Amino acid sequence: METISHDIANLFLQLGLPSGAQDIDQFVENHRLPHGIVLHHAPYWNASQAQFLKQAIECDCEWSEVVDQLAVRLN
Repeated sequence: METISHDIANLFLQLGLPSGAQDIDQFVENHRLPHGIVLHHAPYWNASQAQFLKQAIECDCEWSEVVDQLAVRLN
């Protein structure tokens, strides 16, 4: 049985984004979460990325903690 580590790099892979440390840092540097906007409503996500992020928070599943961490980094 294969398990996935629910960390920021694997979150980026789930979102279809480059997942190297430099790639993640560059994404965070180039994207900001506008004040008062929840993460999945940010304008830089496509529909499937936004849906994944929304579900991760709503279901309080394995991804919710790392999605919260991403939101904090983008603020």
